[in-house]
Amino acid sequence: MKYEQLAKDIIKNVGGKENVNSVVHCVTRLRFKLKDESKANTEVLKNMDGVVTVMKSGGQYQVVIGNHVPDVYKEVLEVGDFSKSQNESDTEEEKGSILNRFVDMISGIFTPILSVLIAAGMIKGLNALFVALGWLDDTSGTYQILNATGDGLFYFLPVLLGYTAMKKFGGTPFLGMVIAMALVYPSLEGIPGSSEPLYTLFAGTVFESPVYIEFLGVPIILMTYSMSVIPIIISTFFAAKVERFFAKITPAVVKTFVVPMATLLIIVPITFIVIGPIATWAAQLLGDGTVWIYDLSPVIAGIFVGAFWLVFVMFGLHWGLVPIAINNITVQGADPVIIPMMFAHSFALAAAILAVWIRTKNKKTKTLSAPAFMSALFGVTEPGMYGIALPLKKPFIFTLIASGIGGGILGLFGTTAYVMGGMGIFQIPSHIHPEEGMNLAFVGSFIGIGVASVLAFVLTYFFGGFGKEESTQETSKENETTLSSNEGGKVEIVSPLKGDIVPLNQVSDEAFATGLLGKGIAIEPSEGKLIAPVSGTVTALFPTKHAVGLTTDEGVELLIHVGMDTVNLEGKFFTGHVAQGDRVEKGTLLVEFDIASIKKAGYKLTTPVLVTNHDAYELTTTDQKQVNVDDVLIIVEDGTEQTASNAV
Repeated sequence: MKYEQLAKDIIKNVGGKENVNSVVHCVTRLRFKLKDESKANTEVLKNMDGVVTVMKSGGQYQVVIGNHVPDVYKEVLEVGDFSKSQNESDTEEEKGSILNRFVDMISGIFTPILSVLIAAGMIKGLNALFVALGWLDDTSGTYQILNATGDGLFYFLPVLLGYTAMKKFGGTPFLGMVIAMALVYPSLEGIPGSSEPLYTLFAGTVFESPVYIEFLGVPIILMTYSMSVIPIIISTFFAAKVERFFAKITPAVVKTFVVPMATLLIIVPITFIVIGPIATWAAQLLGDGTVWIYDLSPVIAGIFVGAFWLVFVMFGLHWGLVPIAINNITVQGADPVIIPMMFAHSFALAAAILAVWIRTKNKKTKTLSAPAFMSALFGVTEPGMYGIALPLKKPFIFTLIASGIGGGILGLFGTTAYVMGGMGIFQIPSHIHPEEGMNLAFVGSFIGIGVASVLAFVLTYFFGGFGKEESTQETSKENETTLSSNEGGKVEIVSPLKGDIVPLNQVSDEAFATGLLGKGIAIEPSEGKLIAPVSGTVTALFPTKHAVGLTTDEGVELLIHVGMDTVNLEGKFFTGHVAQGDRVEKGTLLVEFDIASIKKAGYKLTTPVLVTNHDAYELTTTDQKQVNVDDVLIIVEDGTEQTASNAV
């Protein structure tokens, strides 16, 4: 264990583990809540190898570590025998509005498996396409193997969700998987039909259910849990709480096996007896309800979903709709509401970007348009939306209009998704009917995206506002002496925020002000949008979304920390638009935050923008007093010679 000794020394000098109420971490520091801060040896900690400094703020005793704080945190939990779930769950209930908490929960559960979920759906869709084209027979071995490859994930979907949901709720992920495995256990699923029911519950109602087995005399209503979504999520929610309860009362010497055993013995039967049936009925009602709304007017439903899908994506609200689509496919066998109705949006956006690409005279916009166009065709809309359409405004509006009309056409033809497939062009096979093949509804999907694409292109091409303002912008850009990000080993970092410049040494947080965490500059933001200042990879995104780490293609490491001590808000008033590991282009929206609410909560919004591996570079920062997004903020150079542009 690389940081075991450091963890022991830290715990010892904060007064021992008996002096610790809780410990969490942010991007750079351990945050202790101590029973008695006077017992901590602050000076010893400050002089300790591996500790940058020690700070006291907001009732927390903060031990600043640096970028490797997650590794140190793990060792501190293990050495101090602190429960990670307990430390993180103490404040888990206070995360903002119900809607924000719901969206955060859903995204946390589904994001880790979304790529493989889409991959499996694409394989199923392609398999259906091969059969429809006559390339494969649905009795052939090739078809069966491909079908198993694509369908296996959906059959055992509760097992994957058991892992991700349990992890999201602060429990042991493998416990969630075991609960799910019990739900899809083949022997239990095979009981109905193999014998006569013992008796029937709720006879004469919509919930009429035959009972085949009992648990300690209690009747169990057997449901089909393979391919289900809601039952395992609800089950793991309660399982995490039960696990934490037993973790508190179980002696450490037997905790390793007693806690999971007790949790399973309670949760699995309760899930079969109560949670599973109720959740399954709820899932069926949800599916019936969405289809009922769709049946009222497929055209209006298509216009609404199509027109507002990109807006939902902007605010993260689409995460509340994705599970409905998955639920519809697993319960109803198809989704006519969500997946097909939003199908046209990526094609409309691609067409609008293509029009921008052709018409624009702005070199930067033209350069960004090519990759954004291709990514939109494949269903990845963020680069085009945030980098092209939104900044130019009119292309975004035209995209929404075209997407809505395309969605209405899809609703008119009754286009339906039968698998959770890919996005963009990869979504096309998802609309092939399992029995009818390429029917009229499938043909309608091409008409819908075709009309949306043509409309978005024509509106943007002729009315996109490519005129005097853009020409002036281009001339202004050409007159600036800016440095290319790959000329002479120089990297240009633009401002990720609009606001007033604050010298780093004037930041109220000592760790930032003294440059211990990196060199750079700070901004007092006037707009609550954090934009990627470089192209590169998101190497760190704290769960509370208040801090982002980026690494440029040239290896420059950045840390952007929105506000002082805003980690204490635990994600409240912050909305993330990227995930750790994502590749982003300069101009991509990373995080949105509510300035007024954060200030009202008593937190400063001064935002340091730091180069954390500054020892390898020479830095030149802007001398402007105010900056807009995309103004040059910092120039990073190899070697010792610095050549400042007119913008810095």
